[in-house]
Amino acid sequence: MIEDDYEISQILTEYLNKFDITVMAAEEPYMGLSLLTQHNFDLLILDLTLPGIDGLEIIPKIRAHSSIPIIVSSARDDITDKVIAMERGADDYMPKPYDPRELVTRIKTILRRTNNSKEKETPNTLFELNTKARHIIFKDILLELTAAEYDILSILIQHKNSAVSREQLLYESEHIDDNSSIKNIDVIISRIRQKLSLIDNKTSYIKPVRGIGYLLTEKI
Repeated sequence: MIEDDYEISQILTEYLNKFDITVMAAEEPYMGLSLLTQHNFDLLILDLTLPGIDGLEIIPKIRAHSSIPIIVSSARDDITDKVIAMERGADDYMPKPYDPRELVTRIKTILRRTNNSKEKETPNTLFELNTKARHIIFKDILLELTAAEYDILSILIQHKNSAVSREQLLYESEHIDDNSSIKNIDVIISRIRQKLSLIDNKTSYIKPVRGIGYLLTEKI
């Protein structure tokens, strides 16, 4: 965590420890950048208003050599700051003040996603997911997907052969607003199916699960 407010840093550190999330905090931004080169962290919580350098300038410095997930935690709630942070590589943006319980949820969601993405593409599979390049190959053909379509299909692939609820798809997607209608998921699924059918129109790989959501299977 790079956070210059000692009190906030202590509160978050103690709270996260209750959930088995160990935190190493740095009050000075350049010290935080140094720690990132010395340790293998799972995630970074980054404040924006820091001494010496703005947090928005830190994000591209980190992205130049690391893909570590970044959650921006800042009292600056201007939409411009949020847009710039996300464009420069932040994974999430939480305006202060917020309930620490929400931070725990977001951390676990991001870590679950990144832990799944660490698995390399499996050779003998119809769907090959490359999370670093953010692309999906189906039957050796690169799919042309929108950001939302990529999110949904990648989540289904990571939960292959298991039912995933529409709510989960909505919540875990990075490019679909949390306030969007669940019906939007059905629309996006339909578009993905159409793109898959252009490559293989004999099999439906995304199955509806009544009362729940959808399931991706490679079984014919």
